[in-house]
Amino acid sequence: MIGGGEMPKIKIITDSTCDLTPDLLEKNDIAVLPLHVSFKDITYEDNVDINTDRLYELVEEHGYLPTTSATSPGVFYEAFKKYLSEGYDIIYTGIGNELSATMKAAYMAKQMLETGADHVYIVDSMNLSSGIGLLLLKAVKFRDEGMDAKTIADRLEAIAPKVSTQFVIDTMQYLYKGGRLSALSAFMGTVLKIKPIIRVRNGVLQVGKKPRGSIINGVKILVDEVLALGDQIDDDFLMITHSHAEESAEYIKKQLIGKIPVKNIYETFAGCVISSHCGPGTIGILYIVK
Repeated sequence: MIGGGEMPKIKIITDSTCDLTPDLLEKNDIAVLPLHVSFKDITYEDNVDINTDRLYELVEEHGYLPTTSATSPGVFYEAFKKYLSEGYDIIYTGIGNELSATMKAAYMAKQMLETGADHVYIVDSMNLSSGIGLLLLKAVKFRDEGMDAKTIADRLEAIAPKVSTQFVIDTMQYLYKGGRLSALSAFMGTVLKIKPIIRVRNGVLQVGKKPRGSIINGVKILVDEVLALGDQIDDDFLMITHSHAEESAEYIKKQLIGKIPVKNIYETFAGCVISSHCGPGTIGILYIVK
């Protein structure tokens, strides 16, 4: 830690499921460790040597979904060692502990450190996608205000349960191929044109309302919820995150911009790990409730 009243040196680390844009990651000096996407014996690093466009091409070619796997303890260990050696305190938050083994890998890496473990702070986001991104941007804000790493980590732990994450799913096929839906449920959902709303609650995924018809019917439910909350939403950041759902994203922006007191509304794009579980057309609105 730097003394003498200077700003502390803090490195914020996350993983590739955070779904922040490259511009936001670079501008805010956030380091990203990739999860993995595997088609049988070929493994790719999420958003390093495969992107979402290529993912969907490979799903079409192969006819099955890839498996996804956590970042390894070794990758975390090397990243932690590197930044500790450069004099940083480290804050890591990524995909929630109940959703992936990635956080467990981070804890293992911290335990492997010969020195400096007390300068590594690991925060369970209890979330995925840009729900993590919201916490990261809060961490950046706190860092830039001069807070120390422990204070930032404590604040993030308090904010994490207040992150509201919900997506509407356009196609049942990815839930079915991924083993999260029976063939009959997928068939009936497709015939009835059900567009389920998936929410993160207490760190796990839950199915909410099941609107029928066009995806826009589900999107309207999400928009109406945001408008009803009004100034109960934290005014720093709101995320519109999607996987190949540009029209829905434009609709949401038109409905929200100027109607809610949020300073920064960001459109971000679901990476390969998130997209492989939900499929094209999926779109969500994510924010922090005060």
